[in-house]
Amino acid sequence: MTTTTAPAHAGTNTKQKVGLVVCALYGLTNIPTAFIPPDTGDQDGPPMAILVVSSVLGLISMVAAIMAWRGNRVSLRVAAGAMIVCTLTGLPAFFVDVPMGVKAIVAVGVVITVVAAVLMFSGDRRPAPVTD
Repeated sequence: MTTTTAPAHAGTNTKQKVGLVVCALYGLTNIPTAFIPPDTGDQDGPPMAILVVSSVLGLISMVAAIMAWRGNRVSLRVAAGAMIVCTLTGLPAFFVDVPMGVKAIVAVGVVITVVAAVLMFSGDRRPAPVTD
């Protein structure tokens, strides 16, 4: 009779740690956005509500990334979700008339989010041990 056993929780691998660091840094850069008032001059900035949401989600993703680093698997999903939602709040910049620099910053944010999420969920690819 051949049985397979579920592998023991191996902890966080190097790819996941890199993804968590990228997530925490991305969250850290989003925290101060609520303290920067939107432009009132010729160029329109994002609404204040979006800036506050971005700050809160940045804080959540940073704290969740730290908790996931310490081994909390639920926090890994919370960190990725907060980071993805925070990035989604910037996507309307592609569809309105804003300076090209703003669109470039949002595009870089999208790439960072995708890379971090892929790294954060890259599990160990070793096969499960088989016992006879």
